[in-house]
Amino acid sequence: MSDTVEPDADAALVIEYELDAPPEKVWRAVTIPALRERWLPGCDLADAEPLSSIAGEEVRFRLRESEPPFRESHVTFRIEPNEAGGTRFRIIQQACDIRAKQPQPANSNNRCLMRAA
Repeated sequence: MSDTVEPDADAALVIEYELDAPPEKVWRAVTIPALRERWLPGCDLADAEPLSSIAGEEVRFRLRESEPPFRESHVTFRIEPNEAGGTRFRIIQQACDIRAKQPQPANSNNRCLMRAA
């Protein structure tokens, strides 16, 4: 029996912050590339364009590690106003399924067996 724990591909890392800034200011920091570059460098992004976006509420990017094996993940930034007039800023990072991205062989090298009639 092994004590090794396999990572759960469906598990997401969720971090939540309560910020004093209004949601509009946080939204600009997340979506304007020149501002985002200060805290999330473009070299960490697999693509500079977001995968999806709901204006003022949520934006999703694809991240890629800079070192082998170059794993990818999706990170979602959720922004919502809090009771104090600031912002609840939630970061949700989820690993991509690398099995879906691996090339598939042109043939499976399995024999095709036919039944005799």
